[in-house]
Amino acid sequence: MLYDFIKTDKNLKTPMYRQIYFSIRKYIENGSLKIDTKIPSIRKLSSGLNVSKTTVKAAYDQLCAEGYIKTKPQSGFYVAAEFKNAPKTAEAADNYSGKEISCYEYDFSGKSVDKTVTDISQWKKNIREVINSDSLLTSYGDPQGEPRLREALQRYALGTRSVNSRAENIVVGAGTQPILFLLCAVAAKGKRVAMARQSFVQSELVFKSCGCQICWFEQDESGVTIQSLNKIAPDFVLINPNFSGTGGSAMPVSRRLELIDWAGKNNSYIIEDDYNGELRYSTLPTPCVQNYDAENTVYIGSFSKVLLPSVRISYAVLPERLAESYRNIKSATNQTASKTEQLALAAYLNSNKFESHLRKARRVYLEKSKLIYRCVKKYLNTEKIIFNETSLYLRVIITKDFSAKRLDKKLKSMGVRLMPYKLGNEIGLSFSGIATEKIEEGIKLISSALESL
Repeated sequence: MLYDFIKTDKNLKTPMYRQIYFSIRKYIENGSLKIDTKIPSIRKLSSGLNVSKTTVKAAYDQLCAEGYIKTKPQSGFYVAAEFKNAPKTAEAADNYSGKEISCYEYDFSGKSVDKTVTDISQWKKNIREVINSDSLLTSYGDPQGEPRLREALQRYALGTRSVNSRAENIVVGAGTQPILFLLCAVAAKGKRVAMARQSFVQSELVFKSCGCQICWFEQDESGVTIQSLNKIAPDFVLINPNFSGTGGSAMPVSRRLELIDWAGKNNSYIIEDDYNGELRYSTLPTPCVQNYDAENTVYIGSFSKVLLPSVRISYAVLPERLAESYRNIKSATNQTASKTEQLALAAYLNSNKFESHLRKARRVYLEKSKLIYRCVKKYLNTEKIIFNETSLYLRVIITKDFSAKRLDKKLKSMGVRLMPYKLGNEIGLSFSGIATEKIEEGIKLISSALESL
C-alpha cells in the first residue's frame, strides 16, 4: 500500500529517480508520512515499482542529503522531517507543462514587435557565430558590458542619437530596471528623485526599493516645469524627452536647455530615458538631452522595440563623476545581460544590417501609425487621441463611461488584447506587434465591445 502514492511514468522526460524523490518528499511535507515512519528498503521499492536499485538509491540519497529521511544501522530508512505547518501547495502544485501561452489575434498590448521589421535570420546568424566560439562561451563576461559591445554602442549612440561619450563611460545591463538599480548603487540610493506621475512604474519600484524619496513634478505642454523642480529640489530628475508634457509631444530644445541650466545650478542629475528615441519617423529624431550636457545627464537607451523584446539589453552613458564612482564598485558587481547576446548585438551594430533595419522600421511603423489613427477616428467615439510616436501607441480617451475590467474580459473573449491601462475612460492601443491587415478589424471589435457594455 505504501507504494501507491509514488507516482512514476516512464513516458515523462523527468528522470525516474526524480519522480520517486518528488513523490516521497511531497508526502513528507504535507504530513502524510509522519516523522520516524519507516519507508521501504531500496530492494523492496525497486521491486514494487519495477525499476532498478540504482534508481531508487539515487532518490534516497537525495532525500537523505536534504534531511527528509535518514538511515538507521541494521534497520532501514525512516522519515526524519516533520512539517507542523504543512505547505498547502504540496497538495495542489500547478503543472504548467501542458499549458499553452495565450495568443491574441488582435494584439494591441505592445508586448511584441512587427515580425516583418526585424531580420530574424540575421540575428540567428550572429548568435550562431558567437556560440561556435568556445573561448567566448567558457569565460565570464565583463561586469560593465563586453568591450566590443560598448565600443559599438558608442558609435551607434553617437550616430543615431548624438550621444557624447567614451566606451569607458558606458554600462550595459539586462533592461532598464537593472541599469537603474546600478545607478542607485552608484549615486541615487536614498536620494530625492523627481518624475512624472504615471510615467514608468518599473522605475518607481526600483527607486522605492532603494530607499529613494519619489517626488512628482508638474508639467505643461513643453514638459517638466522648472518652477515645480524649484519647489521639490530633487537630486535626480527622470524624464522621457520624446514623450513629455500634457500633450505627449517631444520636449522642445528651449525647455531642455532650461532643465540643463537648472541641473547645473542645483548640482542635480538628469536621468534621460531615451526609450526608442531613434524610432521617431514622422519627423527627424531630436538630439538627446545628453548631447547638450554630458556632465549632468545620465543617458539610458534600450533595444526592446528597436530590435527584439526578447533581447533584454539596455545601456547607460554615465557622466564622468558617476563613471568614476562606478569604477570603484565595479569589482563587486555582476553582469545581468547575456554575454552571448551582447556579442551578437555588437556584430549586428557593426554591420550595415542595422542601419537598413532602422530605415525599414521607421517606414513600417509610419504606415501603421497612420492606419490605426484613421481607424480610431472612424470607429471609436473619442474625446481625445494622444499619439506616442517613439513608444508606438495611442492613448485614446473614450467619450462614454465603461468598466475597464469588463471591457478587458469582453475583448479577450474576442481575441483582442489592449495595453494595461486603468485610467478612467482611457485605453492604450499599441501598433508595434499587430499585423497591419489586422488593425482595422481589431478596432471594429473594440468599438463593438464598447457599444455592448
